[in-house]
Amino acid sequence: MKHNKNITDEERWQAMLAKDRRFDGAFVTGVHSTGIYCRPSCPARAPHRKNVRFYARPADAEAAGLRACKRCSPSSQSAEEACVLAAIAAIREAGAMTLDELADLTGYAPTHFQRLFKRTVGLSPAAFARALREERVREALGRGLGVTEALAAAGFSGPEQFYTETKGRMGMRPSDWTRGGAGRVIHWAVLATSLGPMLVAATEVGVCCLAFGEGEAELRARFPRAELVPAGEAFRDLFAQVVDAVEQPGPGSAAIPLDVHGTAFQQRVWEELRRIPHGETRSYGELAAALGNPKASRAVGGANGANNIAVLIPCHRVIAADGTLGGYAYGLEIKAELLRREGV
Repeated sequence: MKHNKNITDEERWQAMLAKDRRFDGAFVTGVHSTGIYCRPSCPARAPHRKNVRFYARPADAEAAGLRACKRCSPSSQSAEEACVLAAIAAIREAGAMTLDELADLTGYAPTHFQRLFKRTVGLSPAAFARALREERVREALGRGLGVTEALAAAGFSGPEQFYTETKGRMGMRPSDWTRGGAGRVIHWAVLATSLGPMLVAATEVGVCCLAFGEGEAELRARFPRAELVPAGEAFRDLFAQVVDAVEQPGPGSAAIPLDVHGTAFQQRVWEELRRIPHGETRSYGELAAALGNPKASRAVGGANGANNIAVLIPCHRVIAADGTLGGYAYGLEIKAELLRREGV
């Protein structure tokens, strides 16, 4: 990623708490109680904030009397890291590349480099290239470009190619970003749960709303341009899966298909929420750092509050920086119970 030299120490602190690898190379973390400095992504336990100072370069930390952490080796860049960074730069410049092309670039065997890239980045080279293209579409839409212009700028031939490549992941067709879901048919029901009445609604693509204590009037307010239809037999199994995800939460709920509608930034936040592991929580600052913008915690909070799909997009896993529950649209009692069921 491109690093902003003007980020604040608070933003550096949040990136360090999130162990965000994308900030490696932007600064190092000096822990003066131990005399060690680390990469932002160092897996060691987080120190107390009062003991931490940040330095632009390893040389600056060493000039202050600190020594390099042996666990994360912040003063050196391995040959493997250098090759991955070179591949990332090439993909950003040229778009998707074959494994053979990347192997020629880096000097590694194709299968070995695939494993190395995925271990470092978390995605295969092909998946990284796809994610980069999708991100460019979202950024362009967020800047106000029309769908056609945004897709062309990201290298897609048109809406059908974009939808084909992203089918099965979160998101409506590109045109729905600007049409607000007009013309969609939404099937809905209010179901009984141990947490009280729960509104569930879905399109033919997947669940588009899950809310506690709401009904048809609230659903119509959320989707004023959609056709609302009481759910029939065709949606019985899907809605049963949703109830199970609430009553007996587990990682399997990630397989329930979703059909979400929001701005580009909201979509990014909701995707990041779904990456929070079952049984864990994050603060707004940590979530913002994971998105690559530590100072966007307030905007993250706004996107969190705009989430129409409770539980399945687990905004209940976001808590205040001091460890308290923070807020929740459906009440802290329900939030606390959801977290308890997940073992938090």
